[in-house]
Amino acid sequence: MTLPRVHLVVGTRPEAVKMAPLALALRRAGLLEPVLVATGQHPAMVTQALTAFDLTPDVRFHLNRTTGEQAELVAHLCRELDRLLVEQDSAAVVVQGDTTSALVGGLVAFWRRVPLVHLEAGLRSGDLTAPFPEEANRRMLGVVADLHLAPTRRAVNALLAEHTPLNQVSLVGNTVVDAVMDVASRDVPFADPRLAEIDRRVATGEARLMLVTAHRRESWGAPLDRILTAVDTIVRCRPDVVCVLPAHPNPLVCDQVHRALSTTPRTVVTEPLPYATLCRLLARASLVLSDSGGIQEEAPSFRVPVLVLRDVTERMEAVYAGWATLVGSDTDRLVREALTVLDGRHTLPRAGNPFGDGRASARSAQAIAALLGKAPPPSQFVPPAFEDVDTNRVSSGRSARAATT
Repeated sequence: MTLPRVHLVVGTRPEAVKMAPLALALRRAGLLEPVLVATGQHPAMVTQALTAFDLTPDVRFHLNRTTGEQAELVAHLCRELDRLLVEQDSAAVVVQGDTTSALVGGLVAFWRRVPLVHLEAGLRSGDLTAPFPEEANRRMLGVVADLHLAPTRRAVNALLAEHTPLNQVSLVGNTVVDAVMDVASRDVPFADPRLAEIDRRVATGEARLMLVTAHRRESWGAPLDRILTAVDTIVRCRPDVVCVLPAHPNPLVCDQVHRALSTTPRTVVTEPLPYATLCRLLARASLVLSDSGGIQEEAPSFRVPVLVLRDVTERMEAVYAGWATLVGSDTDRLVREALTVLDGRHTLPRAGNPFGDGRASARSAQAIAALLGKAPPPSQFVPPAFEDVDTNRVSSGRSARAATT
């Protein structure tokens, strides 16, 4: 008997990482046929990410992009996704997060009246300009989705505040926790000998690792200069600290990183890393500086504190639990907060990861099956209890407003 097809739309590496555990869970359940659709937004990085889970796309779009503009991407994706959903008789479409691929996947499903599932629904910064355009993308998906798979109670509350029907919301946790725990447990060897040597030194207690990622567009230019100045200062201040920074593939950004850190000791600048390598580094780190939403969610599973290189974050659970501190790109504050952690003056929380327990993909698969009448609804994710931390850990200005949204 042919199973109903569920199309999982992925365009970027974070989407692939968070969708892969769901694809595997759907296959294990055997009630629906998952179809992984690589949109071509970031083709090489999607393939690389899926490889960490022994997955390959079932469908690949090969887009003829010339300008790189959002309008061009949307135009190409609309046509290709619309054709696919009709030809393959889609029973449901799943999109993740807030990318252009997710937005277009959601709109095409809505236009074709195919049930739409939004994975990692309900994230809100409260500011349409930050992150841009992601905040607008996820708000629009929140209007048209039929099932909202929310990662946290805060996300559920945001959806309910927007008058989303309660019976369309399921609190499942975040599948990125499933992903990072799975991949890190495989302990894949480092292909880069520089990283292998850092790993050896960290494992023997000779060094401590500081992992830095700064990939968002709002970090480029002057903010990135301030961040890189802080990185240089931190490494020079603590001679046992080694730093790994995977640079953004954009040539201008990559050049900016190499110029700023060319004389910084004990610092390795790499190309974008395979997900398995990044997971292993994260598990070994003593401190992370990052503007990545995924790392804010992943690091607590390894009890690693994160300094968030943004003015606002839609993942305030990590801040409230004490795993993350909003620092923006202020050099002095970055150095001060980093040295506080490295010198042992930052108390780690007792609570576990507020974003998940490793079972989000199984709950999500069951919730989708329930939407299509193939299973009962799943049990809800129960986040660990934690006390709100000192409000000084939440930056002033826009981030303070985001904390209340």
